[in-house]
Parts: sequence; structure tokens; C-alpha cells
Amino acid sequence: MPDTNDPAAARPDRHQEITARALVWPVSLLGITQIIAWGSLFYSIAVLAPAMAASLDVSTTLVFGAFSLSLAASGLAAPAVGRAIDSQGGYKVLAVGSLLSALSLATIALADNPALFLAGWVLAGVAMAANLYDASFPALSQFSGQHYRPALTALTLLGGLASTVFWPLAWMLEETHGWRVALGLFALMHLLICLPIHYFGLPRPKAVTPTGGTRSESDRNVAGGPAFIWLATAFTLAAFVVSGTAAHGVGALKASGLDPATAILAVALIGPMQVVGRILEFAVARGVAPTRVGIASFSVMLIAMLLLSQAGLSAWLAFGFACAYGLSNGVMSIVRGTVPAELFGRDGYGALMGRLAQPAFFAKALAPVLLAAMIADGEEYRSMAWLMTALAALALTAYLVALVCHRKHKRSMDQG
Repeated sequence: MPDTNDPAAARPDRHQEITARALVWPVSLLGITQIIAWGSLFYSIAVLAPAMAASLDVSTTLVFGAFSLSLAASGLAAPAVGRAIDSQGGYKVLAVGSLLSALSLATIALADNPALFLAGWVLAGVAMAANLYDASFPALSQFSGQHYRPALTALTLLGGLASTVFWPLAWMLEETHGWRVALGLFALMHLLICLPIHYFGLPRPKAVTPTGGTRSESDRNVAGGPAFIWLATAFTLAAFVVSGTAAHGVGALKASGLDPATAILAVALIGPMQVVGRILEFAVARGVAPTRVGIASFSVMLIAMLLLSQAGLSAWLAFGFACAYGLSNGVMSIVRGTVPAELFGRDGYGALMGRLAQPAFFAKALAPVLLAAMIADGEEYRSMAWLMTALAALALTAYLVALVCHRKHKRSMDQG
């Protein structure tokens, strides 16, 4: 059934119509490539970083600094990648992304000095822009038609398995063969699995949108106006909160007075709760307008940060933080793909997503570093928690303002 709450789904269309049943196979294939892309490019460094640092005789700070540099490179590349998806087709851009992923991972694996190591991660950042959700969502949009929202939710459910698969896989490969072999095998996965899936396994879009788009004048104005700016602000602040909490949440819980075992147990709930959030969106909230789901997601994120600031009072507050943060983060991935489509339509969607992704990538890159400087010797974790609470409140406010601006613009267009 079409999503009657998604105006973009009802637009006639430049998007190839496809039945829900026919989408199962391509979405499943795209989900496999998302597991590999997220797992190899984003998650594996958490396991492999110590071995990388020891092999190259550098600090782990430099290793994670290289990863932050890759996220910044993703931000720089995201708008161009989005425009390419519109003009060339998502399947082609994802295929190129697979080649770049293989090349970047191979470069990192072969690096024998810090300069080549950094260069490999910069290239990996470009590959991320052409491989992860901000590229796969508009690519999915080009062939999913009126079933875009449930297809996107199903895709994020599969992508959410990346850390579950790749953390133990990276650990096992590093223990038995070393980190270079691990990355070499990951590079082969992109060449032998992701590349053919992206180029041969995904349906071709019925039409692609030339750069500059064919949106209505109304949609173009909204996408370049206050509603877009406030929405980009909301997603950027949320990205900062998510990235900073992922990097320093465990430390904050430990510094709150909880014993380390309780802190680790609480954090272990985040991953499963992300999956629960996406299942709830798919099974329960699919009849709710995406903008309303967004309000819930931003609100729960604010609640999570408030619980983090008070976690030292009770272990239950720490568990509540982990559950709320996991739920919000899981649904936020879906909101980032569905709300822009509802507000601005899906013609020229790749360029739109690229523009939204750019500041968010920068926020992800900066958050761990800036918060680490703020925390210093570990005495300022409570201040960090209050800062994250304030930023989450600002993100929710910016999101609500974006919705108000959009409604005002539509009302003025209808009256004019």
C-alpha cells in the first residue's frame, strides 16, 4: 500500500513504479552492501586502531584523527556525489563508490608511513559519501516509487547489522592474520560483492534528474529557503550529539560514579535499541507522517541527554539513557531519509541529500575531538552532558521551526 502520509509518494512521476514484493530482492542486496560499507569503512577502525598505531609507530590519536579527516572529506564530497546520483543514476555512483572503497582500503592496508595512511583515509571519506546512507537513500528512491519509506526502513534495519557483523569479523581477522590482511579482504568484498550488486543487481531508474532539477518552483524555493536551512541545522546538531555521545558516552557514565561494569552494560543496550526503534517505525509508525516521527525522534534524543546528565544518581537512569539514545539514533537514520522527501519532494533528491549531509559530516568529524578537548582530564564530563542536552534541545527547536517555515511557505503558495 502507498504511504498516504508522504506527499512525495503521490507525485506522478519520474520514479520507476515497482511492486512491494519486487522490492524485496533489490533492497536485500542493497542491505548487504550497506553492511559491508558501514562495517569496513566506519566500524572496523574501532577494533583495528590499536594494531594500526603499533604497526605504523604512531599514536592511536593520529589513527582516529585520520578517521575524523575522512569524515570531513565525506562532507566536502557529499554535494557533488548527490548531484551525480541525480544526473547519472544512483546505481552508477554506488558502483564507483565500491571501486573507491576497495582502492582506499587497499591503500590503507599497504601504507608504510603516516602520509600514505592519511591519504588512504581521505579517499575512504570520499568513498563513504558515495556508499553510505546519504548516497543509498536517493539511489533507493530512484527505483522504489511509492514504496520508498518502507523500503528505506527495511534498508536501515539491514544496515544496522554492520557493527554486529564487522566488529567480531575484524577482531578475528586481526588476531589471526593482522589488520592489513583484514582490510585487504574488506577491499575484495567491495570489488567482488558490492560492485556487481550495485551495477548489475539494482533496478535502473526510469529517469534521472539533470543537475538543476525539474522540481516545481515551489519545491525549489522551499529547498533553498528557511525550511531547508533550519532542517539542515537540526540534522547537523543531532549529528554532533550522536557522534560525541558515541565517542564519550562510556566515559561520561563512568565519570558519573557508576561502576565500569554497569556503564558497559548500559552502553551495550544502545545497539539493540537502535534495531528496536527501526522495527517500531516499520511496524507501528508507518502510518504516521514522517515529520511527526521526526518530532518523536528529536524529543527522545533530548530525553536521552537529560538522563545522561543525571545518570550518576541511579543505574536505572543510565539504562534509560542507553535505551532512549538507541531508540532515537535508530529512528533518526530513517527520519534523515524520509522527512526531506516529504517536505521537498524526490526530484533532484540526490543533490538535496548531499547538501543536507555536508554539514552533518563535518559535525560528526569535529564532535569527538572538540569534546575530548573540553573533557581534558576527565573532570568535565558532567559539563559535556549538559552541553549535549542543550544541543539536543536546539536540534529539536530547529526541527520544529523548519516544519513551521515549510507550512508557512506552502500556505503562501496556495494563497498566491
